[in-house]
Amino acid sequence: MSTRETSSIDEPAIEGMEDLVAPMLRGEKPASDWRIGTEHEKLVYKRKDFRAPSYDEPCGIHDLLMNLREFGWEPVEEGGKVIAMRGEDGTVSLEPAGQLELSGAPLENLHQTCAETGRHLEQVKKVGEACGVSYLGLGMWPDKTRDELPVMPKGRYEIMMRHMPRVGNLGLDMMLRTCTIQVNLDYSSEADMVKKFRVGLALQPLATALFANSPFTEGRPNGYLSYRSHIWSDTDPHRTGMLPFVFEDGFGYERWAQYMLDVPMYFVFRDGKYIDAAGLSFRDFLEGRLSVLPGERPTASDWWDHLSTAFPEVRLKSFLEMRGADGGPWSRICALPAFWVGLLYDQGALDAAWELVKDWSMEERERLRNEVPRLALDTRLPGGTGTMKDLGREVLGIAHGGLAARSRLNSSGDNETGYLETLDEIVATGKVPAQRLLDAYHGEWNGDISRVYKYSF
Repeated sequence: MSTRETSSIDEPAIEGMEDLVAPMLRGEKPASDWRIGTEHEKLVYKRKDFRAPSYDEPCGIHDLLMNLREFGWEPVEEGGKVIAMRGEDGTVSLEPAGQLELSGAPLENLHQTCAETGRHLEQVKKVGEACGVSYLGLGMWPDKTRDELPVMPKGRYEIMMRHMPRVGNLGLDMMLRTCTIQVNLDYSSEADMVKKFRVGLALQPLATALFANSPFTEGRPNGYLSYRSHIWSDTDPHRTGMLPFVFEDGFGYERWAQYMLDVPMYFVFRDGKYIDAAGLSFRDFLEGRLSVLPGERPTASDWWDHLSTAFPEVRLKSFLEMRGADGGPWSRICALPAFWVGLLYDQGALDAAWELVKDWSMEERERLRNEVPRLALDTRLPGGTGTMKDLGREVLGIAHGGLAARSRLNSSGDNETGYLETLDEIVATGKVPAQRLLDAYHGEWNGDISRVYKYSF
């Protein structure tokens, strides 16, 4: 989740739709300037007892952040508390229960992306080693209850945690217990954004299936392969889901802005503090009728904050965010951007991917999204034409072609297709990561969930 440092009170107020679509228009870039931004979260635990460390304890989350200064990272504070570290590789920030996230820098190719990921993991492992701390690459805490987890000192989290139980049953689980990998990608025009958004949304269930990695809750199998994905189905219906309007004629920047205006607010940031506006209307804010800031109208920074508070499977700001994957180890952190770059950054691949999904009905898209958390690659495709495994084989073939066409080579002369190998293996075997974990749990682990901690980074 985003980190704010300054207030927006001195900025001019938003005047109308032109200002509301401005962030999306500013995102337009020629293909030569397209970049890849990768975000990935990891679960933090004490090796001695597998406990999630609190913020303030010795060698807790605060100390881990501050120890990253050794590698040139600089602290970012909110209310006198360090809540993030900023450096050349982006931002290391805190998720609600102390999950560490790297929001990576915008990079030109996947070789740079995977190198950035490797640097980050080596750095956090080094500071963790000194504190008896390690990290898990899973989509969800496998054994922790909500009450066993700490809460980090970020003002927006306090507001969100109060609001979540009002609108869904699993929002607190989303905040406290889950981890994800996300990819941020560019577009050249409104039409290019629309096509990428539609392909990304239609194929997000396939990404969820390939990366499914959260089969345990509180020490036992939970009946899902991606429980993290299931959690989003009961978090907040006003700001999640498959967004039928994206596939309707006329979809574009203005339609997205209208959708976001109807997403209830969480907060307003003023004077270094978050003001609780949970459930209030941004439309009222535009009219100066927000009850917590009477007479005040929003600025561009307020709108940017609000754009970060919707959580559909794909999200638009000044770039497109692909949001459907569970957290995982280094190889899958590299594989997710490879998957989406291969499909969306080559026109031939984008066209081929759209041909695969363009005739699906909204009902069929919703069914895939709802069944994949349980069935993953065994989910049946629309029209009884096969399973997600079959689709995965075809889509990965398109992604390979898209990456090959980009011809971005490393110093050894390799293109970017190698980063798809871990997904090729998943499709070839038909076993997603969660199924391998379940095999181990029922086999060599003999039901001992603590054995999952051998899967540390």
